[in-house]
Amino acid sequence: MTLSFGTAGVRAPLGPGPDRMNDGTVAMVATAVARHLRMREPAGSTVIVGGDARHGSAGFVDVAAAVLTAHGLLVVVPGAPVPTPVVAAAVRARGAVAGLMVTASHNPATDNGIKVYGPGGAQIVPPTDSEIEQHLRAAAREGVAVPDAGAPGARVDPTLVDDYVASVVAGLPTPARPPRVALTPVHGVGGEICRRVLAGIGVDDVTLVAEQAYPDPDFPTVDSPNPERPRTTMRLLGVAEEIGADVALALDPDADRCAMGFVGADGRWRMLDGDDTGSLLADHLLTSPLPGSVRTTGNGPGTPVVASTIVSSRLPSLLVPARGGRHVETLTGFKWLVRAGQPLRYAYEEAIGHCVLPEVVADKDGISAAGAWCATVGSGGRSVGEGLDALAEEFGAHLRSNVPLPLEHGSDPAAALRRAADQLVSTGTVTPLDGTAGFRVTIPGARAVIRPSGTEPLLKTYVEAWTPARPSARDRQDAARRLVALADSVAAAVAF
Repeated sequence: MTLSFGTAGVRAPLGPGPDRMNDGTVAMVATAVARHLRMREPAGSTVIVGGDARHGSAGFVDVAAAVLTAHGLLVVVPGAPVPTPVVAAAVRARGAVAGLMVTASHNPATDNGIKVYGPGGAQIVPPTDSEIEQHLRAAAREGVAVPDAGAPGARVDPTLVDDYVASVVAGLPTPARPPRVALTPVHGVGGEICRRVLAGIGVDDVTLVAEQAYPDPDFPTVDSPNPERPRTTMRLLGVAEEIGADVALALDPDADRCAMGFVGADGRWRMLDGDDTGSLLADHLLTSPLPGSVRTTGNGPGTPVVASTIVSSRLPSLLVPARGGRHVETLTGFKWLVRAGQPLRYAYEEAIGHCVLPEVVADKDGISAAGAWCATVGSGGRSVGEGLDALAEEFGAHLRSNVPLPLEHGSDPAAALRRAADQLVSTGTVTPLDGTAGFRVTIPGARAVIRPSGTEPLLKTYVEAWTPARPSARDRQDAARRLVALADSVAAAVAF
């Protein structure tokens, strides 16, 4: 079995064979993309190809570049490991017809992959992905030769990075009071470029977590390079406390996601989840637009759009209209979020992905999100905790529990979903999700979304309970009880 072309590309463990990432499978993927492009684009069209610092990435970039060049395309590469947003930005800025980014993002060190962008720098969507998949199957049947090491390849253009930094800096304001920042790239490629962007907006007091500051494909100091995991950000919060930071930032290894940390009223540092971060950023970006943003309100065609997904908090659906914007809910994934509507002001997903400069990067971008956070939420004024309390006063407190529920080995996720939905009919109102597998169960003051994982044998559950505006301590306790009760009911239904 060969690699499957999934969400905007392929991702798999490194190793020999047609279902692993190696020179042969990379050549097949590049051939599939090249054949798709040559059916639609003229010879000499530009394709941007980049890679991060994972095991195999540099060689895979060379293989992909040689294959695409052999098909008559002009390939441009940055010439060094880069964050994913650099490639996405370059596709748009250089008028390229496509982009390939070699990365497995925050997956384990044993994995790698290829993400594919279309014209404009957004991740590809149907039918493009299925058409490339068909070409991939054909290439697998025919067999594709791996290019020789000396095969003609790409044009090296290191200014891709400089152009990205300049564009992001131009799109961000200068903070009123530059914060002191603790930063970790978690052994990835985003540290130095993020520091350049922060310096460009006047944030010079930046301390990197020394043990994680430079690329290392083994990710030696963490069990997982995913900043959503508490153990991954332990060192960051320690450094933040040590230096008396105002802001703590954790990029994932390819720097397309960013987690934010803050110090609470009790003096303890903790990380925010993606929904809290997204709500605070949405509030700031609608009330204090970034340079160049469209400054219109109301319900007309120029109303600024803020997008979140079907598994994200319901809070933006309340907040965004109150700030003069239009909230749009999409399927999961930034390939849908960035297509939510125009003018897109901001999009986020609960898994710490943020698109704060859609006119520069039509995808999630941890580096520009870090800059926007430092320039707005982290730039003096009220604390993060005070900001969250203010949102709760206005729109109610929102409590969440997002827990993956493993399935028995060999279980059919679709069958497990049907059984769980049948069990939960007695708990609340069950409605299927539009356009994707899964369902939502709603009770007064709480809801849960259940959907299958695309990569693992488990169901993902997203449970949320809320209070009225201006919540009392009793309101919060009641919401907490609803959250636990609904989460327990979902877990029991999945295990049934």
